[in-house]
Amino acid sequence: MNVGIAKETVAGERRVALVPEAIGRLRGKGVEVLVETGAGDGAAIPDGLYAEAGGTIVSRDELYAGADVVVKVQKPTPEEEQLFRSGQAVVGFLQPLIDPQLEARLAGKGVTAISLDAIPRTLSRAQTMDALSSQANVGGYKAAIIAAGAFGRYFPMLTTAAGTAKPANVLVLGIGVAGLQAIATARRLGAIVRAYDVRRETKEQAESLGAQFIVLKSVADATGEGGYARALTPEEQKAQQDELNGHIAAQDVVITTAQVPGRRPPLLVTADAVAGMRPGSIIVDMAASELGGNCELSRAGETITTGNGVTIIAPENLPASMPAGASLFYSRNMTALLFHFLKDGQMAYDFTDEITAGTVIAHGGEVVQPATRKLLEPAMAGGPGA
Repeated sequence: MNVGIAKETVAGERRVALVPEAIGRLRGKGVEVLVETGAGDGAAIPDGLYAEAGGTIVSRDELYAGADVVVKVQKPTPEEEQLFRSGQAVVGFLQPLIDPQLEARLAGKGVTAISLDAIPRTLSRAQTMDALSSQANVGGYKAAIIAAGAFGRYFPMLTTAAGTAKPANVLVLGIGVAGLQAIATARRLGAIVRAYDVRRETKEQAESLGAQFIVLKSVADATGEGGYARALTPEEQKAQQDELNGHIAAQDVVITTAQVPGRRPPLLVTADAVAGMRPGSIIVDMAASELGGNCELSRAGETITTGNGVTIIAPENLPASMPAGASLFYSRNMTALLFHFLKDGQMAYDFTDEITAGTVIAHGGEVVQPATRKLLEPAMAGGPGA
């Protein structure tokens, strides 16, 4: 069986799905590895290193013609979709809850679609495959570094001959993997860190890293499924926001990380909250995307400064800004997932297994994952969007 490492073509994506260290491990399982020319260039991994590890360097056309499994970071572009053939598999961040039509098209071509962002994150044996967590870890670290670089003063308290500089006050909103890494990094940089999440279970995690956990009296616990927070009701959102605004106004830096899979990120920093912040304050909105962000004024991929002097940074794809480190983690997640499917050198699909049932979105010519099938039901029934 051949596994093909595709070169990413989405603008700004510098990661690669597998790094050279993975090739020896895959070959030990009876798998040969094809590498598209330049696949690792964005992560500073030249073709020569892949060849030394035992990979075969090929053109794009040769990769898609010869690979039984194509591994990627981003979902296939429309141009890449045309290159797939029946019987192949593709593994990557396929975003089935955001783009179910892609999964339907891949199914129609007879392609097996396996999505790393559908890993059952609460399943302990799936932790080594959890690419969402590994990439969020990278993003949380980078968000804190970006905030420190943009802030016009020091993060730590410094005592010099010219006087003492006060430490920065940093608030992290959303205490998942990214939030915890942002807390840890801001603390290592010397800031005073506070944190908030609607899930009360995260209080101990934040405090273990040295953050002060903010408890809002207006919102009950909002722990949801799969380790995420549930969406708040409109009444809960308003009560939360009114109380949270007072805390936001007192901060020098706010880092937001809260997301709900397949939905618009929760609004945590309103325009009114930004208006109450001091000039020179920084907001880094990690959740900003085409669906929106945690900050009302965020513009995905842009940095803006408001009329009252607050800088709002909404970076897209933070892990891609640290391509070498992010690719190494992603590669290990990808390798672990491939090993889960490999049986006697071939891909095998046991749909009684939770990991297989969760990650295999399309197989055998149809969309098989229940959550994605549900999103496609109107079109499948000939309703709106058919």
